[in-house]
This record gives sequence, structure tokens and C-alpha cells, in this order.
Amino acid sequence: MSTHDVVEAPTPDELRRAMGAFASGVTVVTGLESDEPIGFACQSFASVSLDPPLVLFCADHRGRARPRIRTAGRFTVNVLGSDQQDVCSRFGSSRGLKFDGLEWDVSRWGTPSLRDVLLRVHCEVFDVHVAGDHDVVLGRVLEVELLEDEPPMIFHRGGFGVQTTPASSLDEPALWGWGDHWG
Repeated sequence: MSTHDVVEAPTPDELRRAMGAFASGVTVVTGLESDEPIGFACQSFASVSLDPPLVLFCADHRGRARPRIRTAGRFTVNVLGSDQQDVCSRFGSSRGLKFDGLEWDVSRWGTPSLRDVLLRVHCEVFDVHVAGDHDVVLGRVLEVELLEDEPPMIFHRGGFGVQTTPASSLDEPALWGWGDHWG
């Protein structure tokens, strides 16, 4: 192929399928707006800087929680364990009240802290960058709470855990994945 050949960018479905080969942890990003808890499942979370301490998460523009967390100014990233699929499903859905019947606490930073998670990272919104159909939210870390020493929840190829299914056998990308409808 010469440098003058045009290569078309992948479609959203092609990119989703390809990125599904990258295993990631699963978190729930929570905030409190006007005393109302808000949150969403998020797998696009990463450490950015140690000095100053910064993390990031990415959230879909179609999500309802993301703009409210930005307005609230603070958030907590709750890292889920492998046995918390019920919590993930609750916060990964756009339906229902996510905190109904769920036990949680308000952190010293004024954000919802989910119980029995592996790690909590408490942050204040540092900066927000528009990136296509998502926002990249940078958070300045205020506190970390390492709570459990259990296996993490892993999201890979549209499911939980690392599957050995070849990528070619995955005909349809999972709707629940790679940030779809989260946030």
C-alpha cells in the first residue's frame, strides 16, 4: 500500500468489536447533586499523573449522570470486584433508580461511596475535554481507599471475565460495552 492510498476509518461497530479485545476493569462513578445520588457504570477509567494526582474517566454524551457529576464538582470512582455483577448491571442500565434498595454511604467528600468495592478514588473535577461523542473528565485525587484484596471485575469482548472465544465468532458487538449508554 502506498502512502497515497486512502484507508477508511473503522465504523463504530468495528471499533467497538476491536476495542473489546482490550480487557478493562469496571467502575461505578458516583456523585451527589442537590442531595440526590447519581452514578453510572464506567470501564474507561485510568490513572493519569502521580504529581499532581490525576485520574480520568470517559463518559458518553448521551448519558444523564455525566453532566450532573460535572455540575456537582466531585465524584468517587468505585472499583468493582468480580462478584459485583448485580451492582454493575444496576448502574450500567439507563432504566430504574440506581440507588433504590442499595446500601451506600456519603464520603467525607460529599460523594456516594458504594459498599464492598475493591477501591474508592475520591476526586474533584479538574478539567473536562470534549472528545467526539464522549467527554474525558480529569479528576484531581483527594483520597484513595484501598478496601478489599479480591479479584476485580473484568470486562472483555462484551462479557465479564476473560473469554477464550475467538474475535471472529463475535458477530454482534454487545450493546453494554465500551462506554455504550454509560454516563
